[in-house]
Amino acid sequence: MDEQGATDVGGYLVQVGRDTLENWQSEFLQLIWQVAGLAFLFHVGSSQSEENDERQEEKLDAILRKLDPKDADRVIADLARKF
Repeated sequence: MDEQGATDVGGYLVQVGRDTLENWQSEFLQLIWQVAGLAFLFHVGSSQSEENDERQEEKLDAILRKLDPKDADRVIADLARKF
């Protein structure tokens, strides 16, 4: 193989390697965005999210007010200070 052929093969390998790494990078970044977005959406809709915690607190407050209307506000205030 002459020097010109070695240069062509080297240039070809560099180009193929660069294109392959760019493709892998693109696919990897796309996968990361999908995983991060899905994790965020699961968290927002999960029982661990703040929105659901506030909803549960409101329900428990309503139950306490139904069960013990006289002392419910005191119990709720005590729990709010404790937690």
